[in-house]
Amino acid sequence: MSETAKSPLERPRTQPEGSHHIDGAYVADAGGRPLPVIYPADGSTIATLEHAGPDLVEQALAAASRAQPAWAAMTGTERGRILRRAAEIIRERNDELSRLETMDTGKPYQETVVADATSGADALEYFGGLAASITGEHVQLGDDFVYSVRQPLGVCVGIGAWNYPMQIACWKAAPALACGNTMVFKPSETTPLSALKLAEILTEAGLPDGVFNVVQGDGAVGSALVGDPRVAKVSLTGSVPTGRKVYAAAAEGIRHVTMELGGKSPMLIFDDADLDDAVGGAILGNFYSSGQICSNGTRVFVQKGILPAFLDRLAERLGHAVIGDPLDPTTSFGPLVSQAQLDQVLGFVQAGRDEGARLVTGGERLDREGFYMSPAVFADVTDEMTIAREEIFGPVLSVLSFETEEEAIARANATPYGLAAGVFTRDLRRGHRVIGKLDAGSCFINAYNLTPVEAPFGGVKLSGVGRENSRAAIEHYTQLKSVYVGMGPVEAPY
Repeated sequence: MSETAKSPLERPRTQPEGSHHIDGAYVADAGGRPLPVIYPADGSTIATLEHAGPDLVEQALAAASRAQPAWAAMTGTERGRILRRAAEIIRERNDELSRLETMDTGKPYQETVVADATSGADALEYFGGLAASITGEHVQLGDDFVYSVRQPLGVCVGIGAWNYPMQIACWKAAPALACGNTMVFKPSETTPLSALKLAEILTEAGLPDGVFNVVQGDGAVGSALVGDPRVAKVSLTGSVPTGRKVYAAAAEGIRHVTMELGGKSPMLIFDDADLDDAVGGAILGNFYSSGQICSNGTRVFVQKGILPAFLDRLAERLGHAVIGDPLDPTTSFGPLVSQAQLDQVLGFVQAGRDEGARLVTGGERLDREGFYMSPAVFADVTDEMTIAREEIFGPVLSVLSFETEEEAIARANATPYGLAAGVFTRDLRRGHRVIGKLDAGSCFINAYNLTPVEAPFGGVKLSGVGRENSRAAIEHYTQLKSVYVGMGPVEAPY
C-alpha cells in the first residue's frame, strides 16, 4: 500500500443555498438544530445545515400531497421526458457532482466519477424510458372482459443511507416519479449534500414544484415522515435495526414498503476458479468504497486447494492500493465516513484478533488526518467468530476454508441475512447449481458487486423486502385496479 502526493482536484462548493429543498426551492430553517457536514479525509466541517423541524416536515408533505394528482395526470411520456432530461444534466455535471460526493462521503474521486452520479443518471434514464410503458392487461371472458390499470400509490417517503447518497436518492426517486408518485426524501444526516443537488437538477429539468422534496435530519425526522397518514409508501436503505423500526411504523398505517437492509454475504471460491478473477472479486466485494457497501461478500470461503495461493495473491494486490487524498484521481482507497464508523470497524478488527483469527495484513489506524485505516485481511476464520457473523461495514475481509461444495453451501446459508452471494469457478454448471442453492437475492457468478439498473436488486431474510431497479420496481410503486366490464344483461336470483 502506498500514499499519494499529487495535487488534488479543486474542491467543489459544499455549502448549499439552503438545508432543504421543498416545493421547487431551497429552504432554510434558522431555528433548526445545526447539522455539521464533516469531510472524512481531514475531519473538517465543510458545510453546516439544519435538522428539519415539524413545520418543515409538514411543508414538505403538504407540497408532495398537493403536487401528486397533477403529476399523476400527466402522461408517462411527459413524465419520462423530464426524468431523461435530468439524467442528461447529471451526466453533463458528473465531474462537479462526483467531487461533491467525494467531499461528502470520503470515497475516492476515482470511484465516484464512475459509480455514483452516473449510476443515478442511469436510473433516471431507465425509468424515464419505462414511464410510457406502465400498463395493465386485458382479459377476455367470453363477451365480457376485465382490464387492469396500474395506478400510482401517492406520496412516497425515501430514506437514504450514507454510503451512496446520490445513487440511492435516484434509485428511489426514479421509479417512484415514473409511476406518477411524489416523494419526500430524507438523506442520511452523515451525507446530506448530493440529494439537494438532485432536487435542484430535477427542478431545472422541468419537474413540477412539490414532486420531489428533500428534508434533512436524524431518525426523529424519519419517524415523522414514516408515520404521517398522507404517506402511502416507504422505501428505506439502511441497517436491520433501523429497518425493524421503520417497518413497524409503516405497518401501523398498512403502508407499502421496500427495505434494502444489511448483509453478511458469502463469496465461494472453488479450486478451479481463475485466481486473479477471484482475488479481484474479493477486492471489489470488500474494499471498494473502503468496505462500506451493504452487499459486500465479506465471508470469503476458499476451497483448500487454492487457499495459500489466494492469500498470497490477495496480499500482493492489496499492496498496490493507493491510500491518500480522495480528491486525488490516483487514490484508490479512501477514509471511512466518520470517526464513529472507524472506531466501530477497528473494534471488529480487535475482536478478530482476540478470538484467534490470523491477521494477514492491514487493520491499522493510519497516522494521518481523517478517518483512515489500512484494509484488513483475516485468515483462519471460523463460522462462530464475531467477524464472520456480524456486519462490519468496513474494509475487513474474512477468509474461511472449505473442502466440499455441500459444506460450503450449508455454511454460506448459516446466517440470518440474505442480500448477496457470489461464486467463482470455471465450471458454469457448478456456478449455476451453487447459486441456485444459496439464500440470497442478488447473486453473482465470476463477478461481484455489479448492479446495473436493468437488474433487480434486493435481499431475502433479514436483508429486506421488495426490489429496487428493473421492471420489478414498478410493481413496488404502483397498485393494480381491476375493472370487470359486463357486455350483456345482468342476471340475479331475484
